[in-house]
Amino acid sequence: MSTTPKPSLVNHDELQKVFNQFDANKDGKISVTELRDVLKTMGSSYSEDELKRVLEDIDTDRDGFIDLSEFSTLCRSSSDEVTAALELRDAFDLYDQDKNGLISTKELHLVLNRLGMKCSVDDCARMIKSVDSDGDGNVNFEEFQKMMSASLMSNDKGSEP
Repeated sequence: MSTTPKPSLVNHDELQKVFNQFDANKDGKISVTELRDVLKTMGSSYSEDELKRVLEDIDTDRDGFIDLSEFSTLCRSSSDEVTAALELRDAFDLYDQDKNGLISTKELHLVLNRLGMKCSVDDCARMIKSVDSDGDGNVNFEEFQKMMSASLMSNDKGSEP
């Protein structure tokens, strides 16, 4: 039986290059400001509070910065998050039969019944209404994400303090 470790998704040199792009002042650590600037450049917009929470999650040594080791951990977990996001999009697309970016009552009813879950059109309308935050009578991808996150959170390890 072989005990060869699995190859890493990202090799050390590639990881260092990406880390260096975040580390604008080249001090060997990423500050919350550097993190915000790179994410902004990549088209993501996070509030200062969200960035601080991200930094707190990643900054295991609690020095207020992300070092290369902590960044490496983030990159490994990010690939899992990307896979989860793609799976969520695939699930949404399964329900979005006409590919218009919305799940209608009719589409939900059709797919659930195909999957063997007997639901009336009224049941489906109630399900959609419970997550339809913009009131258009459909579920868009953002509403679908929130619904799935809430579902996963409630199935997680019980209630939080």
